[in-house]
Amino acid sequence: MLKTVYDPEIPVNVYDLGLIYKIDVADSGDVTIDMTLTAPNCPAADFIMEDVRQKIESIEGVGNATVNLVFEPEWDKDMMTEEAKLELGFL
Repeated sequence: MLKTVYDPEIPVNVYDLGLIYKIDVADSGDVTIDMTLTAPNCPAADFIMEDVRQKIESIEGVGNATVNLVFEPEWDKDMMTEEAKLELGFL
């Protein structure tokens, strides 16, 4: 589901960009996600985080989703998948 969430300015999903740092699923079905952004002052931050939350909560069996914005470790392009690097011309 995370591969359907995109930064409006980048044609690659947040998962392949390497923006998802941690996913915890509780026995209750609640999900906690730690994610970052490509830039700390990203104007689409609220939109992206809400899109992540809504899409995770739409998965059958998931209760509440909590999305935490973190900046450690700092994101860099080496965190992207090979597919994302290819799409963005880094390979």
